[in-house]
Amino acid sequence: MTAPRRTGTENSKTRHVLLDVAERLMLEEGYASVGVRRVAREAEVAPALVLYYFRTLDDLFLAMLRRRGDRELERVVGLLDGPEPLRALWRIASHPGNALTTEFAALANHRKAIRAELAGFADRYREAQLAVLTRRLTDTGTELPPEVSPAVLLMLTNALGRIIMMENTMGLTTRHAEALAFVEQFLQRYEGAPAEE
Repeated sequence: MTAPRRTGTENSKTRHVLLDVAERLMLEEGYASVGVRRVAREAEVAPALVLYYFRTLDDLFLAMLRRRGDRELERVVGLLDGPEPLRALWRIASHPGNALTTEFAALANHRKAIRAELAGFADRYREAQLAVLTRRLTDTGTELPPEVSPAVLLMLTNALGRIIMMENTMGLTTRHAEALAFVEQFLQRYEGAPAEE
């Protein structure tokens, strides 16, 4: 009987460096650039050390997703809990930081474990967003049109923000100004002029 394989601790500085390197590679060059040897080379460690902390490449991707997801969820809830929940929702949805999410979505097309983790996180993320948004709309006395529930508003905002962000990365901006003007009109109608930052 073989002894269980040892792995590095979750709070190790080396583990965090490896995750930082993998995340940077993914953002700069895409998920296909992230491999055990490449991460090791960039982190200036032996490939065996990467495998000590992450048994497989999927384990590395899952650790990246979980770390980033937890931080992002905390950040988003904090932003939505502010005085301008609709503006915060728009900033979150249209923020270029969503590029990493796009890479994970592309990776999920090829890796079942990533797809399952991403879907599970997305469900929790959306429900948390919806709970805070609904509460903040009530707290601020913001009344949406009757046909627009907070869930519909959340879905439309996320969809429009994501499509504009993705098209911008491709250099496609046709009709963006018109859509952005509509968003700003909507935000001013329900929350007034933006607060000074």
